[in-house]
Amino acid sequence: MSAATTPADVFSASSRRGPVGVGVIGAGNISKQYLDNLTVFPDLKVYVIADLYEDAAEARAKEYGIPQWGGVDAALNHPDVEIIVNLTIPAAHVEVATAAVNAGKHVWTEKPFSLDRESGLGLLKTADAAGIRLGCAPDTFLGAGLETARRLIERGDIGTPLTAITMFQTPGPESWHPNPAFLFQHGAGPLFDMGPYYLTALVQTFGSVRRVAAVGSASKTTRVIGSGPRVGEEFTVEVPTHISAMAEFDGGASSHSVFSFESPLPRMGFVEITGTEATISLPDPNNFDGEIKLWRAGDEDWITVPATGPAPGRGMGVLDMARSIRGGIPHRATGDLAYHVLDTLVSITESTESGAFVDVESTAPVSAALPEDWNPTTATL
Repeated sequence: MSAATTPADVFSASSRRGPVGVGVIGAGNISKQYLDNLTVFPDLKVYVIADLYEDAAEARAKEYGIPQWGGVDAALNHPDVEIIVNLTIPAAHVEVATAAVNAGKHVWTEKPFSLDRESGLGLLKTADAAGIRLGCAPDTFLGAGLETARRLIERGDIGTPLTAITMFQTPGPESWHPNPAFLFQHGAGPLFDMGPYYLTALVQTFGSVRRVAAVGSASKTTRVIGSGPRVGEEFTVEVPTHISAMAEFDGGASSHSVFSFESPLPRMGFVEITGTEATISLPDPNNFDGEIKLWRAGDEDWITVPATGPAPGRGMGVLDMARSIRGGIPHRATGDLAYHVLDTLVSITESTESGAFVDVESTAPVSAALPEDWNPTTATL
């Protein structure tokens, strides 16, 4: 059973025609990455940007030619907005998403979906009861890099997928980030900050996670800001900064993942999936494009396979949701998928504390692949 059962009316075709109206809540740095795309996709129209700091919303609106700005209610109450793009801080994700659902808006939320199971499940149930769609980052698995790798795997180029190894290792973001403390607090750390990208890619390959086991550690109780106006300021580390996790999937496949802010050697975007006939090296799951490599039994070197398809960046999932609303079909980066990834992250954390395997109760179906001719720059509505 999935985390939530989606009512049929969520997938009924919309009676509206033309571009789908969008309201953005959250005018921080990540909003630029979204708005670079949301404001040029012809099947979307951004009507309003909102923020608790209305000056920030006004500045971002003027930068992108968005006609209206204001506080959160400016987006929630806008009659032409069909999708709220929720780019608030992680601690506010569920609160803002719930307000949007209660306002009758579909919701796209930046990751993580929630910070705990209880609030995440509550959001799923609220949206289901209202017949509202939920979507959530990451949508990188819709980009050309991971979609190309998926087609190769589904075509049988590596045989039956059996195992995976993923690694994200850096010294930590405090050396370059001017305000890094939040990345070392509850709901962050290398696991919650970067884990959604890697786990989403694995779930899209192997299906739902069945159980996990993990160990975690932190080499320091405090760290020091290395750049910006607060350079030299010390802050507290509240979460493990190195996680080594094993996962078993429903079909019997398994993976080993490292998420670390403890490595002097940066090693990011490492994902290898081994099958019965070959090993495939996937692109960085934090990116929408990238290089795919294959190593088959008997080969002397990797074979590079070019990625094909669109890779515009953040907002692909919002566009897929918009087109799916109009067409009355399921979208791909669903709330159920995001909740299952969140459930897995929480289970990994629990395993580091208990020293035992932890079962992952939720499931999420593998999302449909994008058609190869899917084009974000074409008006289809």
